[in-house]
Amino acid sequence: MATYKLQINGRTYEADVEADTPLLWVLRDNLGLVGTKYGCGIAQCGACTVHVNGDAVRSCVYPVSAVGTSKVTTIEGLSEMGDHPVQLAWDEVDVAQCGYCQAGQIMAATALLNKNPNPTAEEIDNTMNGNICRCGTYHRIREAVALAAKKTK
Repeated sequence: MATYKLQINGRTYEADVEADTPLLWVLRDNLGLVGTKYGCGIAQCGACTVHVNGDAVRSCVYPVSAVGTSKVTTIEGLSEMGDHPVQLAWDEVDVAQCGYCQAGQIMAATALLNKNPNPTAEEIDNTMNGNICRCGTYHRIREAVALAAKKTK
């Protein structure tokens, strides 16, 4: 076991874990940041998406040892009051049904808009394609991402 100093949501945390422990389990089990969800465990569903230095990554397969000095942002760190433009658009469009995948969806959408503030419908679909919504709210997800892009211009 090793001690890892992690920069998460603007704070420094320490975790005593094995080097190959997935970041997801460090966040949830060691640090109590449970907004990031476990879905499949093989990086196929997107429920566990977080940002590492602004890039969307699947935390279920991302070893804590790979974080190093990178800055990690989880859904809890996106905004203190839940008023990030993507979160507001999600609410306005009423995207969520069961809500389980939504943290990962929002984190993927935010990473897209940070890199491309004016994505086309095709770019939105290509980015969000890897995030599975069992309720099938894909049309509302696309609408919310487009709305967030308009609101942030």
